[in-house]
Amino acid sequence: MNFTMSLLNVSGLRKRFRMGESVLDVLRHVDLSVRAGEFIAIEGRSGSGKSTLLHIMGALESYDGGMVAFDGQDIAELSGSRRSELRNRQFGFVFQFYHLLPELNVLENTLLAAMIEYSWLGFQSRRGELRGRAKDLLSELGMEKRLRHRPAQLSGGERQRVAIARALMNRPRVLFADEPTGNLDFETGRQIMGLLERLHKQANQTIIMVTHDRALARQADRVLVLKNGVLEAAEGRD
Repeated sequence: MNFTMSLLNVSGLRKRFRMGESVLDVLRHVDLSVRAGEFIAIEGRSGSGKSTLLHIMGALESYDGGMVAFDGQDIAELSGSRRSELRNRQFGFVFQFYHLLPELNVLENTLLAAMIEYSWLGFQSRRGELRGRAKDLLSELGMEKRLRHRPAQLSGGERQRVAIARALMNRPRVLFADEPTGNLDFETGRQIMGLLERLHKQANQTIIMVTHDRALARQADRVLVLKNGVLEAAEGRD
């Protein structure tokens, strides 16, 4: 692997889960090198460990062996506060079930990442600038007329658009998408996938997406398959 040219590197990654007296090796020996500006899709059957791998790369979950390095830095060597900072400032996350706060409206949900990054006083001092960025993101995603609506008043596709805006709020270097269309109907899922493609092509956004949908995966630059705890190149792809 060329660590100097890659943004995110995974080497010999292992992860196991204990189930009573038995041990399940979910990730056996995973290697992956992600270049800046790449759109990578990782596909595999349900329960294959795709989401676990994504969460490990995003510093959301621990692992049992190997190494995960971001920008040349071994994530395991970072303190808890530095990993939190990494998740908030360098990574963005989009999940299948949105994870929007029901008591906040669309604009407030989008601003959450900025509130965490700058603290309350810091946020207040940059309130106008940050609100402007949030509104611009929501407008780009077709949500400019729904700023005051709460999640319960939105469709599934609209909720996912808000989740994407929130993930992009702090200009992440890597956007992690965990089954981003898995809770949507076909047409809405196609629209969300189109948004991700546009982000990648127009903004050169690095995206790592996991999905069980082979058709969606094939729209990425590079498609990998997680099978028996190992990543393999998808057939017919580089």
